[in-house]
Amino acid sequence: MNSPKVTVVGSINMDFTVQTERMPNQGETVLGSGFATYPGGKGANQAVAAARLGAKTTMIGAVGQDIFGDQLIKNLDDNGILTDNVKPVTDAETGTAHIILSERDNRIIVNSGANFSITKEMIQAYKDVLKDSDVILLQLEIPMEAVIEAAKIGKDAGVKVVLNPAPFQPIPNELLNLVDYMTPNEYESVELMMQIEDPDSFKQKLIITKGKDGVEIYKNSHSDPLLIPAYRVEPVDTTGAGDSFNGAFAFQIGQGVPVEKACRFANAVASLSITKQGAQAGLPSMTDVESFLKEQEEMDYEKARNFE
Repeated sequence: MNSPKVTVVGSINMDFTVQTERMPNQGETVLGSGFATYPGGKGANQAVAAARLGAKTTMIGAVGQDIFGDQLIKNLDDNGILTDNVKPVTDAETGTAHIILSERDNRIIVNSGANFSITKEMIQAYKDVLKDSDVILLQLEIPMEAVIEAAKIGKDAGVKVVLNPAPFQPIPNELLNLVDYMTPNEYESVELMMQIEDPDSFKQKLIITKGKDGVEIYKNSHSDPLLIPAYRVEPVDTTGAGDSFNGAFAFQIGQGVPVEKACRFANAVASLSITKQGAQAGLPSMTDVESFLKEQEEMDYEKARNFE
């Protein structure tokens, strides 16, 4: 298959992570270890995920004119992502995320910084790039007006639009009508469906990620959800698991792969991504994914033989 053109419009952050044996209670101080910084941001994570699989990936976003901004642009360049449309701004610092890792889970606080410098006018300036894409991948760590403008340009040009509605916030009906696929987690899907007047009409757009349980999709507006199981791995760091799924899903949809098959592939990418520390460090190449899927097939074959 040809390499799809995936354009990601979204956030670019530097992640600050620290590990602790347990999450602190309110007002409590606990000792931590293993402090590290990693490139992150939902947009950048998803762009790297798609690029490592072989997509021709373009990033549209903003960073501050500071050392973190320089490092993050270099990281995107090093991953083969086109960064001509990443704008260094003078009136805000580079976005950061502050992550506590504990008990195989995480809690995250995001400082948006330069990510909230992305305007509707900025998106308009990049409309030719968006129109030339196979898939536009969006999240909600940048201003809503910029997200809507990117989706509108994509919809008008016949480009597939995927929205990862995270961090969750009320989504205007205009945006709901513009997207082809939406990838909420379990919590986000409940909040989302509560605001939709006719949930059944929206079901076929939903790709609901459920962590270690897998992904739910709907074959049609009246069907029960189909659960696509996750692959079992030993997690090291779950930060960015959803981003890896989204980048892989966009990559597959850009190649014209059916939704169910795209989700199975994206599940494999997400599983591999959590076996290493950092949101981007564990993002696999296509070779990694193919080897992993082959191992899974062999394991399933052996299980079937033993059962017989």
